Amino acid sequence: MEAFYMDNLGNLAQDISILHRQYYKDTGNDFKKLDLNPTATCILLTVNDHPNINQQEISERLVIDKSLTAREINRMQKLNYLDKGNGKGKSVTINLTDLGRSLMPQLRHIRQQWWTDKFAETGIDANSPLMEGIQTIVEHVTGYDNQLD
Repeated sequence: MEAFYMDNLGNLAQDISILHRQYYKDTGNDFKKLDLNPTATCILLTVNDHPNINQQEISERLVIDKSLTAREINRMQKLNYLDKGNGKGKSVTINLTDLGRSLMPQLRHIRQQWWTDKFAETGIDANSPLMEGIQTIVEHVTGYDNQLD
């Protein structure tokens, strides 16, 4: 039984990657209607949850490449979803514009609905201990407590 568990545990990264790709595939068209993609959406939601965040922190929290973060932020700034401001020293803060803030309910709904549907389709309980375990691992990997600032 132990060997079977360890083999399945070894597949966890692959399984999470499959979910990640399917989420992007399923939600892509919904986000595209807003001139967004799922990565841009994650950035917007992160900026909403952490006002005055900087580009480096966004990259670290989402574990995405700095250049991808920069491109997406610049694109969303042109769409008037994000503003850049002066932070401490040379740092630049990133915040939502009014238009960006107005998107939050819709973005959250798209994301939440995908997971709600997947849980309903599979009969999995959203309060599963696995959810807490995954959150703990994410916090360990990123070094950030995912509680709102």
